[in-house]
Amino acid sequence: MQDFHHNRARSLLENAEEIFDKATVDASVTRMAKELNERFDNPDNQEFPLVLGVMGGAVVFTGNLLPQLTFPLEFDYIHVSRYGDEDKGGQVVWKVIPRSNVVGRTVIVLDDILDEGETLAHVKQRLLDMGAAEVILAVFADKAIGKAKPVKPDLVGITIPNRFVVGYGMDAYGYWRNLPGLWAIKTED
Repeated sequence: MQDFHHNRARSLLENAEEIFDKATVDASVTRMAKELNERFDNPDNQEFPLVLGVMGGAVVFTGNLLPQLTFPLEFDYIHVSRYGDEDKGGQVVWKVIPRSNVVGRTVIVLDDILDEGETLAHVKQRLLDMGAAEVILAVFADKAIGKAKPVKPDLVGITIPNRFVVGYGMDAYGYWRNLPGLWAIKTED
C-alpha cells in the first residue's frame, strides 16, 4: 500500500510544472502581512482582531503569515467542508466552529485558495450572523476561474491560473501540501 501512495505522489509531481517558486510565495505572504500591519499595528488602534485559519489547507500559509504580524491578536481555527455536488455549491458542513467569541470583533479569515468562492462566502456570512463586526478574507491564492464569485477577498497573495495546483498547503489526494512553491498539475488535452 505504501508503494502505491509513494508512486502515485511521485507521478503527480512528475506531471506538474512549477508556476510560483518559493521566493515568489514568500514575498506575497510578506506583502500581505505588511498590509495587515499597516491597518492594525498602531497605538491608536484598539482593535483586537480574531484571526481564524481554515484547516487544513491554510495551515502552511497561516504558519508563515502569523509570525510576521506585529499587532496584538487572538488566534483560533475553523474547519469546514463542502459535500454533495460541488459544481452547484454542495452543502457546507462545519467540522470545527470558532471557540473564541466573535461578537463585535474584527475577524480575519486566512484560507489557502479562493476557488469557486462558495465555501468562503458561507464562512463570511456565518461569522457575520454570529455577530462579527467585520470579516476580512485573506487568501493566499485567488484562482482566476473566468466568472464572478459570490465573495471577493480583501487581501490576496497571488492570483493563479484556472488549473489544479498543489503545494503551500494545497494538495492532490493528500499529497504535496509540503511543497514550498506552487505546482500546476498537467492535464491531458
